[in-house]
Amino acid sequence: MPARRLRSRSLRKVFVKVPGGNTKLHYKKQKPQPAKCGNCGTNLKGVPREFPFRMRKMPKTFKRPERPYGGVLCSRCMRAKILEKIRQ
Repeated sequence: MPARRLRSRSLRKVFVKVPGGNTKLHYKKQKPQPAKCGNCGTNLKGVPREFPFRMRKMPKTFKRPERPYGGVLCSRCMRAKILEKIRQ
């Protein structure tokens, strides 16, 4: 039976081949959910699904797309928002 701290559904089981040639069970944290669009709620493309400590190490250009509302709105909602601003 695994140790009490490992009996959690928030951890995923990963089979790792160790130097001795055996395959052992390691427990790793699950990745965070993908970033969502603030308007329609779809998954954002170009935004990595990483832990905060890994995101901090990444350059700014890797964290979100280089466009208006990048990392906040999806491309469809961004286009609609820009067109709406132009019309006003």
